[in-house]
This record gives sequence, structure tokens and C-alpha cells, in this order.
Amino acid sequence: MNCIAKTLLVLSKMTPTACKIYKRPFTVCIEGNIGSGKTTFLSHFKQFNNTTVLQEPVELWRNVAGTNLLELMYTDPTRYSFLFQSYVQLTMLQLHTYKSPMPYKIMERSVFSARCFIENMRRTKQLQDIEVIVLQDWYDWCVQNANIETDLIVYLRTSPEIVYHRMKTRARKEENAVSLEYLKQIHNIHDEWLYHQTLFTIPAPVLVLDGNKSLEGMIAEFQNCKDLIFSNKMERQNEVKNVTGHTLTTQPLS
Repeated sequence: MNCIAKTLLVLSKMTPTACKIYKRPFTVCIEGNIGSGKTTFLSHFKQFNNTTVLQEPVELWRNVAGTNLLELMYTDPTRYSFLFQSYVQLTMLQLHTYKSPMPYKIMERSVFSARCFIENMRRTKQLQDIEVIVLQDWYDWCVQNANIETDLIVYLRTSPEIVYHRMKTRARKEENAVSLEYLKQIHNIHDEWLYHQTLFTIPAPVLVLDGNKSLEGMIAEFQNCKDLIFSNKMERQNEVKNVTGHTLTTQPLS
């Protein structure tokens, strides 16, 4: 049994066996920069017994048959970006296709947002053109053939300076090499994708939350978000208003 299967097996043992398996739970993907508050958002939703929470599989990336692939990617991106992103798409696909015993499923990032990092690697020449083509073909196959329906994207829009401070505070070993300039690049690409909606096709309605707030302010935002998610008012709508009243129109997934 591989590492991904073991992780999903552990997760299944943590959920009530009496619940039925939902083939189509209401699925929310939490997107944003490094340090934007995604883990805090997920922690808020772990308290509800109707929700499966799937965190980004960082521990799998840190231990691929004993190799820390995440660290290799940060320390030598030209050599390891393609390998790392290939594994990211595989592990995120595993989470997308996990059959939830709950009516709601919340994921940290998605196979969709993996394209943001690939796009940045393309712009900064860390990926060769042929590598981008292979990753794009792999992504297209996933979208067309795998069951990865998404009902809502929550974008934690946070300034690069704030996420840089948070990243330094939490001091993950692999992130030592991450610069403020890199965080600005990732922020801009997420903004192009989810805020201005000029980069990639949007697979679901987008709810934009202000990630610059304090922990107390973010918890209040998460509570408002919880009410919207659990009311099911988001499902298959063409547009969504965020908590500040800004409306973002979405496009159908092609």
C-alpha cells in the first residue's frame, strides 16, 4: 500500500462508519498563497461533524520513499520542479476522488490551483516548455476523466508582505528559501486567476475573503462562510457575493 492510500485509509478510520458514502458531497476548495490562512480555515471546519476536511498532503511531499521532495523543489527548483508538480497533481487527484462519508468536503488547495505554481515556474523559466506541455496534458486528462467536481472556491486574498511575515513566524524548514519576491509572484498569479479572472477557466463560483485580518477577524469571516456553505445556496450558481459585497462572475469549466 502506497503512502497516499495509507493516508486515505487513516482518514476513513477517523470518520463515522455509520454514515453513508456521498458520491457527490458539496465540495469547497480553499485557495491562496503560502501563509494566507488556509490551515486556520480548515481547523475551524474540523469541529463540524458533517464535513470531511482534507489538508494539502504536505507530509507525503516531505517523504516520498524517504526523500523530502518539497525541500528539493525549493532548494533546486530547476532540477525538481517538474518532478514535484507531477507528484502534486497525483496527490491532489487522490484527494479530489476521495469518497466522503459526509455531505460536505473541504479541501486545502486543488488540482486546479496547481496550475498557478506551474505558471509561475513557466514564467521564471524553472520549467522547460516541453515540461509545461506534459503537465498541462496531464491536467487536461484529470479534468476530463476524473470525478473532481467543485462547488465553491474560497480565495483567501492576503498581501505578500503579511504572508511573508506569517511564513517566517511558523518557520517551516522547507520554506527557508522562499523569498518575498516569490510570494509576490504567487499572489499575482492567484489574483489573475481568481480575483480578476483573466488567467485560467474558473471551475466554480469564487468567494473572496480578506486574509489580511487578525485571527479573530478571520474566524468571524469563516463563520459567515460556514453559514453560506451549509445553506447550500452556493451550489451551481453563476455568481457569488463575498462578505464585503464584491461580486465575481464565474465561467463554466471547459
